[in-house]
Amino acid sequence: MRRAGSVVRQVLNVVRDAVRPGATTLDLETAAEQKLAELGAKPAFKGYHGYPCVLCTSVNHEVVHGIPSKTRVLREGDIVSIDCGAIVDGFYGDAAITVPVGNRIDGKTQKLLEATESSLAAAIQAVRPGATLGDIGAAVQEVVEAQGFSVVRDFVGHGIGTRMHEDPQVPNYGERGRGMKLREGMVLAIEPMVNAGTAAVEVLKDGWTAVTCDGSMSAHFEHTVAVTADGAMILTL
Repeated sequence: MRRAGSVVRQVLNVVRDAVRPGATTLDLETAAEQKLAELGAKPAFKGYHGYPCVLCTSVNHEVVHGIPSKTRVLREGDIVSIDCGAIVDGFYGDAAITVPVGNRIDGKTQKLLEATESSLAAAIQAVRPGATLGDIGAAVQEVVEAQGFSVVRDFVGHGIGTRMHEDPQVPNYGERGRGMKLREGMVLAIEPMVNAGTAAVEVLKDGWTAVTCDGSMSAHFEHTVAVTADGAMILTL
């Protein structure tokens, strides 16, 4: 799983470098597909329940599962959430980043990115044997809501291993001490999705792209994390 996680990180690094004004989300998809092939890994998303691409590219008010397109052109001041999964020797890795386009995003959007990434770091700090899923969710929720943002509740993190989505579900909200206890050897995809406005989202007619109902910006960061005796081991660094 660490090998799969390494592949995902290398792909995300390449795609991050391809983000610029004038690029299309299909350009990002092409860069990811080429890097996956170069590394000898299989895409985890393409064909999964019929999904057509190796990346999810969600721009601005799109929360998750945005489908790459040659007509979706990135513009200065946009943000794009890039979610990637890879399979290596039958094991899965999954991670996401949100990247500003160009050098001029507004202050509130920058604060949204920082809060979302910080909430993921806080969640990972909570991972240890004997901790609960509620500890993870509460860690995310506390960071996000302290900054005046909203945690998406319609989509959650998940267990991961020899399948893309395994039990348990990993909400980005909750109460400390509640829920399943973590055990050594578990692997979780922890992925805060955070909206600048309300938490409400809806899925578009394409059946995939989820957007904020109020049109506010949304950010998404994710790591695949193993539970060890010493705490969290991040497999997608």
